[in-house]
Amino acid sequence: MTRTAVRTPPAQTGTPTASAAPRRRLLRRAGPPLAALIVLAILPYSTLDLPALLPGPVNSPGSLQLLGVCLVFAGLAATYDLLFGHTGLLSFGHALYVVLGSYTVNIAVTKGEFTLPAALALTVLVGLVVPALLGALALRVRGIAFAMVTLAMAQVAAIAVASDPGRLTGGEEGLSLLPSAVPAFLAGIDNTANLYWLALAYLVLVAAAIAWLVDSEPGRVWAAIRENEQRVAVLGLHPYRFQLLAFVLASFLAALGGMVHLFLMGGSSPGITTSSFTLGFLLMVVLGGAGTRWGAIVGGVLYAYLDHRLGALGTSEAVSGLPGWLRGPLSEPLFVLGALFIAVVYFLPGGLTGVAGRLRRRARA
Repeated sequence: MTRTAVRTPPAQTGTPTASAAPRRRLLRRAGPPLAALIVLAILPYSTLDLPALLPGPVNSPGSLQLLGVCLVFAGLAATYDLLFGHTGLLSFGHALYVVLGSYTVNIAVTKGEFTLPAALALTVLVGLVVPALLGALALRVRGIAFAMVTLAMAQVAAIAVASDPGRLTGGEEGLSLLPSAVPAFLAGIDNTANLYWLALAYLVLVAAAIAWLVDSEPGRVWAAIRENEQRVAVLGLHPYRFQLLAFVLASFLAALGGMVHLFLMGGSSPGITTSSFTLGFLLMVVLGGAGTRWGAIVGGVLYAYLDHRLGALGTSEAVSGLPGWLRGPLSEPLFVLGALFIAVVYFLPGGLTGVAGRLRRRARA
């Protein structure tokens, strides 16, 4: 008789199964953003007072509006990073699509007597069609020529807004949004928290959309175009089509940000039409780290916060008591932002998130 070997199942040990590893990676990847989202969502309930950092308690209208502006600019910076950081397209006209989103809604409800849903639908349509047309033209050239073409397009929009054709844009004074056009839950100082949550929802939408796009097949082609466009063309993937797709998506998301900015600020300002507004996006992306998952968001929050708070810091007693050679530069927000940008470029070439990545790699080593 032959003996039949009987296999016994291996004893259960503390060794993790193969399926547990992906779950841990997902938890490490999604855990910190989810925790940050929960903290941001409950901020309007906080009464914490940070006089050195915010104009009042966290749940005060002034502080919530400042935080909402930071969130909107973080989303706008992420849309610019989709072009510059992930696709390698240096655009100097990204502000045009923020202007498009803000002024289209405002003019439609204020001058055209559209209902708000109809105005929003019109802006969505315009936010898709106009970038498709302008992008198809601008992407016929490359490099600095592309940057100059986009800058020229943005300058045309700035001139159009400033000239106030048909008294539609309000010229240099801007165009206030009619109170009757704003939904009741977004109107008035008492509803500043709702505006803050609207800005947070916009940031979440943009971050989720870009994360999905970057991990998709077009996202991998965008990364290849950024590294070597000629090699992508040799493979027969038509870089022009993928670049146009990135241009339209980034511009459309920026137009949505223009709509949120309109509600948050209560009107459309000609300040968003300037070339320095677009250059601000470039600074945000470089400060945070171009082409990284969270770099543009971190840079957008930091830049928007400093841009709004450095003015108050320059007139504070702490700065007024300094020597004149130091008090003068610190009272100029643009000087401080420029110095910060130069320091990051020289000493932190990967941006702020690049520092975090290097620290993690050292910890693993």
